[in-house]
Amino acid sequence: METTDPEPAVRLTTLRRLHQSVAQLNTARSLADTLQTVADGVVTGLGFEMAAVNLVRPDGDLVVAAVAGSTGAESMMAGRVGSRASWERRLSLGEAWGELRFVPYTEGWVLDDDDVPQWHTPGPAPRYAGEWHPMDRLFAPMYTSDGDLLGVISVDRPRTGRRPGAWGCEALQMYAFQAAIAISNARLRANMQRALVRLEREQQALRASEESFRAAFEFAPSGMAIAEMGGDQHGRLIKANDALCRLLGRPASMMRRYSFSDLVHPEDIGTLLRTAAEGGRAELRMSRRDGSYVWVSLRNSVVADVADGPRFLLTHVEDIEERKRHELQLAHRASHDSLTGLPNSAELRARLSARLCECPGPAPVHEPDAHPAAAHAFAAAGGPHAASGAAYGPEDFTADVPGFGTGGVLGAGPDGPGFAAPHPVGGGFDHHAHVAQPEGDTPSDKGLAVLFCDLDGFKSINDRYGHHCGDAVLIEVARRLTAGVRDNDTVARLGGDEFVVLADGLGRADAGDLAVRLRNAIIPPIRVEGRQVRVGASFGISWAACGQSVEEILQSADQRMYVEKRARSKGQRRAG
Repeated sequence: METTDPEPAVRLTTLRRLHQSVAQLNTARSLADTLQTVADGVVTGLGFEMAAVNLVRPDGDLVVAAVAGSTGAESMMAGRVGSRASWERRLSLGEAWGELRFVPYTEGWVLDDDDVPQWHTPGPAPRYAGEWHPMDRLFAPMYTSDGDLLGVISVDRPRTGRRPGAWGCEALQMYAFQAAIAISNARLRANMQRALVRLEREQQALRASEESFRAAFEFAPSGMAIAEMGGDQHGRLIKANDALCRLLGRPASMMRRYSFSDLVHPEDIGTLLRTAAEGGRAELRMSRRDGSYVWVSLRNSVVADVADGPRFLLTHVEDIEERKRHELQLAHRASHDSLTGLPNSAELRARLSARLCECPGPAPVHEPDAHPAAAHAFAAAGGPHAASGAAYGPEDFTADVPGFGTGGVLGAGPDGPGFAAPHPVGGGFDHHAHVAQPEGDTPSDKGLAVLFCDLDGFKSINDRYGHHCGDAVLIEVARRLTAGVRDNDTVARLGGDEFVVLADGLGRADAGDLAVRLRNAIIPPIRVEGRQVRVGASFGISWAACGQSVEEILQSADQRMYVEKRARSKGQRRAG
């Protein structure tokens, strides 16, 4: 280290000032206060007339963060930025005074044109060895605990007018070390304070969001529920809002005992299980406390936990009873006769078609040509032999086929009376219960009977008393026919005064007996507007079988009805 200044005596007042400057580094409340305290300490404690603190920014360049000792230098330099490359060049050119770097005025001219903010004035050559020249530069680098450059303290004009000696350099170096610790701590505190402020804001936003969600959940006009997702308690209701409790007629304390599967109609459990958790939608029926059911629309959302993944299921429950009732009414109107309420021609054909496939069944039993004797035999003994017949399995009649009941279907099969085993057939009907005609008169030989009914004497009632009277007769006949069949049988109005009965699981004799019973139910007088009118009925029986079309089956039953009608006189028809 080049200097001619003898080592000054260590003065107690100087040490006190230095100690005081270091102590003040740890009392500053903010990073800006700490940086200014660092600059002030150089001036007040180390005997320099001016100091600047250059702090490394996140992008690597250095900004003049604090200046002490000269208001002019502060106004010109504060906030200005010097590039990292220029600073590294300065530190590499300087003479190493321990950790300090000194650039004498004789070499500093190469730095005059770089972008580092500086405050230097020209002056005369030194008058004696070791005199401080205005263009001399002395830098004290500050490093983090990891060895990264934190900043640089630049000093100017020692009060003695001399370049600092060994003791002065050691004091500045130790002060820079303490300043680096203080700045790092201040930066850490500033980061912590910012993090705390950000955390508090996030917590406030979270509390506001939770309150908003709670209010939206509790006071939503439609039903809302939160359910467990995953684990042994999957689907268990954790919370239900007032709207859902009112909809189902159950208090909130009771709702927590159930899962959605406990509250859904048994026939809709499959729909519930197939509904996706995220964004899933379903329309199904939920049970009320009084045992009734209400149609609802479910829409799911997953409430995720950052650490554990999906945890809860938020379900929106909307009452769609009115819409569903309207849809069912429209569907009923499209498939049922508006006068009698019976299934109409289209619905009859749909139900019958649902039982048939294109694969023909066993060869039909040969039937002799119809003749009057056969018609009289039908009237006396229960009906003609059919051209075709059917055997049914339990898969055919389900709740998906309206009018055919909800359980298995009566038929004949190897498992005993009541069910026919399914037969795999071609054409995509791999699980179709093959329909075939009864081949004999044994009790176990049963099929699907198609009874075609045409009223006798109805036209004269229409002509004599008017259509309003005829309509009343049709309504009463429909009622009597419905009362005379089983719950899983179908009575349909084909049009005009023609009706069709589909009765499954009947033998040949059973079908004939049913036709006789229905005709006898129609014969009694019908009272309309104070008068009594009577109609008769003619029946034709055919049997549904795979391999036949719906039209072929109905046409066969229609033809047999006309054979039976022609076999009797007009008087016999009216009398039944």
